[in-house]
Amino acid sequence: MTGHIFGRSTRGVLPVAASGDGCYLIDSDGKRYLDGSGGAAVSCLGHSDPDVRAALHAQIDRLAFAHTGFFTAEPAESLADQLVTHAPAGIERVYLVSGGSEAVEAAIKLARQYFIETGQPERHRIIARRQSYHGNTLGALAAGGNEWRRAQFAPLLFETSHIAPCYEYRDRHVGESREAYGLRVADELEAEILRLGPETVMAFIAEPVVGATSGAVPAVPGYLKRIREICDRYGVLLILDEVMCGMGRTGHLFACAEDGVVPDMITIAKGLGAGYQPIGALLASRQIYTAIAEGSGFFQHGHTYMGHPMAAAAAGAVLDAILGRGLLARVLEQGAKLDAALRAELGQHPHIGDIRGRGLFRGIELVADRETKAPFDPARKLHAEVKKRAFEAGLICYPMGGTIDGHRGDHVLLAPPFIIEDAQIDELVGKLATAIRGTLGA
Repeated sequence: MTGHIFGRSTRGVLPVAASGDGCYLIDSDGKRYLDGSGGAAVSCLGHSDPDVRAALHAQIDRLAFAHTGFFTAEPAESLADQLVTHAPAGIERVYLVSGGSEAVEAAIKLARQYFIETGQPERHRIIARRQSYHGNTLGALAAGGNEWRRAQFAPLLFETSHIAPCYEYRDRHVGESREAYGLRVADELEAEILRLGPETVMAFIAEPVVGATSGAVPAVPGYLKRIREICDRYGVLLILDEVMCGMGRTGHLFACAEDGVVPDMITIAKGLGAGYQPIGALLASRQIYTAIAEGSGFFQHGHTYMGHPMAAAAAGAVLDAILGRGLLARVLEQGAKLDAALRAELGQHPHIGDIRGRGLFRGIELVADRETKAPFDPARKLHAEVKKRAFEAGLICYPMGGTIDGHRGDHVLLAPPFIIEDAQIDELVGKLATAIRGTLGA
């Protein structure tokens, strides 16, 4: 198809997505593609959920849009209530936006305003981690630590400190326990706070399970608890970015529940709307909301489509499905099957270095040498070749390069719909293994 769309790339012609059927997308020629990554960890209910579609049909007949400068709307109020009911203790307010980058941008601005409202205007610095990704707006990009994404826009970005990621496969020392490793890298946060001056630091932001940039890398036990302790010690806000790993993707509605940590703010999106409508949200603690409410009474931020009734209606139906159909338990069950199938098929492949993740959020890291963990030459662009071969075979997956440092390393991210069946897990793993072997041999 040709036309006037300014797409992600100016090269090549994409097939036209014409319809969806459960875990499959179907193009205009009738070819079926198993959605092994949910697009970008978005389509958690697949592409034809009848309850979400019914909710959207019902909402459009009542109300499509009302600007939040004048009105609230029942779907937005109901969605916020539902999210807070299931959020970690102390999270009490929901700021609805249209996507993950907007949610992170709002979190950064709210952190800054919180400290102004509480008489600490000198606090303005953000600390994040290398190989993090928090979105593509300038504020979110500045917070992120992926050098490839940041490089050409660097002159436009505010200064951010980046400490080590929690990347057990590559960075845990021989003989070092997982817990000791987690404490060691978490303590880099304290060192950086002290270097910058605690009175200048406003927030630390991290993904509980790193998504796109590194491929489903979970925090080791104890890491996030130590991070929480350090933030509390120095009065720094903890922002957990669950845009990709949240909303049931790891088997918990909020991924941080597995780590036993309560942040000050949580950002969510992707699976919140399951692709049926664009939506994201910033969840904030009672303490932060109270500071604004008892101070200026006004968060100096906003978007035209925030709290959109159609988007909120879709997200409410998605949450109903996740919680009402037992899908969190299913994610754990099917995730364990996916992990087992990947290990059985690829675990001994000479160029598979690591298979990792939680729930239906799984990553596979490709290496030139399993013993040394040496990556392939980035010039080979192996991730792109795997993606191409898988897509030709009718599998959508999410390979990326720059796994290690934004330049070196290749991985494949998998995030299929929560409704994936056993036979579809076999199809996914079979087609992915064929694509990897076709690219690397063996």
